[in-house]
Amino acid sequence: MHNRIAVLRAERGVSRRQLAQALGVHYQTVGYLERGEYNPSLHLALRIAKYFEVPVEIVFSTEPFPRIGG
Repeated sequence: MHNRIAVLRAERGVSRRQLAQALGVHYQTVGYLERGEYNPSLHLALRIAKYFEVPVEIVFSTEPFPRIGG
């Protein structure tokens, strides 16, 4: 599972702790998600997408995301 959580956080100036608090998870969980060491439940994936106000497929993919800017 690939994700853009770190990119979305950076774009919005949100820390891991802030995101974790909003989602009701430990801040280390956000780190594990970003590094691909943990796959979220469907419920958590949907909550993450809702937090960033984007469709879930913008945040998560089974294929690597293309690099931005070459």
